[in-house]
Amino acid sequence: MAKRDYYEILGVSKGASADEIKKSYRKVAMQFHPDRNPGDKAAEEKFKEAAEAYEILSDTDKRAQYDRFGHAGVSGNGRGPHPGGMNMDDIFSQFGDIFGEDVFGSFFGGGGGRSRGGQRTRGTRGSNLRIKLKLNYEEIAKGVTKNIKVKKYVHCNTCGGSGAKDKGSVQTCSTCGGSGQVRKVTSTFLGQMQTVTTCPTCNGEGSTITAKCNSCHGEGRVYGEETVTIDIPAGVQEGMQLNVSGRGNAGERGGMPGDLIILIEEEQHKELQREGLNVVYDLHISFTDAVFGIQAEVPTIDGRAKIKIPAGTQSGKIFRLKGKGFPAVNSYEKGDQLVHINIWTPQNLTSEERAMLEKLSHSTNFKPNPDKNQKNFFDKMREMFN
Repeated sequence: MAKRDYYEILGVSKGASADEIKKSYRKVAMQFHPDRNPGDKAAEEKFKEAAEAYEILSDTDKRAQYDRFGHAGVSGNGRGPHPGGMNMDDIFSQFGDIFGEDVFGSFFGGGGGRSRGGQRTRGTRGSNLRIKLKLNYEEIAKGVTKNIKVKKYVHCNTCGGSGAKDKGSVQTCSTCGGSGQVRKVTSTFLGQMQTVTTCPTCNGEGSTITAKCNSCHGEGRVYGEETVTIDIPAGVQEGMQLNVSGRGNAGERGGMPGDLIILIEEEQHKELQREGLNVVYDLHISFTDAVFGIQAEVPTIDGRAKIKIPAGTQSGKIFRLKGKGFPAVNSYEKGDQLVHINIWTPQNLTSEERAMLEKLSHSTNFKPNPDKNQKNFFDKMREMFN
């Protein structure tokens, strides 16, 4: 099933400001929040859908790619059951950053903006990674699946990403009692005001580590290598970016990972050139071939094709091979191959060849804009070259 438009999901226009997008997301997220709709799978899916839309539209680079290429510009093999690569824990972990620490906790009675079911999401989110991926014309035209080895921070297998030496080394924070937040009540002339801030002892994680893992030294991650499978849609272009959610650097102490951003580069073809969706090929033919006409074979993205060059073809003529170009990323449109005719002029002539051509040069058929009597010209040429 095709994905819905992200702007439509949040109920905003394409020209909406960042504040308008944030405000609309807050409204939709509150409407379909699981705590408000217990057991309602349809509401949960709309909640996830809104989170995916906000994840793209709130990021300037991702939004620009989406506006230009649609869903294909921001798709990838993300993690989790959610189509955009975000699972429910990922979504809840971002609420504190989006709306402030106390909004969802106080509204729904939970343990804070980054909680779910009373359980804190530990750790710090990993950073994004950006890599370049070079593709040839055939891969761009058909789409391709690439397995890429990426050097990055990965979860520590020794401690399972917790950063602790063993389970007994993880203790509930004594300052916040595991909530990751501290509440302070102050008296003002308006009455008592309650503020909620991140716990300074555990930095909002809800727990502390008494003995660190010997492999990762308490970070919950180590520098290593991971093979990432990426589906590249057909029709991508030089400079286009694809976002693969959750495949960047692993977060510290179980924090959610960053994203992997793929920058597309085009490998130059030895014979063809790209112009948007079209492919251009320069075909050089001899003077006599232009006069008499020939059947030529030209390279295309997916093999070779035959093309008929009629008699009397002029230099600069362009022949179009319909549908032999690149597909568009976000539509069913497809480009063509344009064959530019270039007539090659001989540079080294024998005395006999020069004499024949000098004789022909006096014919009106050799002048620009020849008259309609082309038959005499072709007859003369056939006599001289046969």
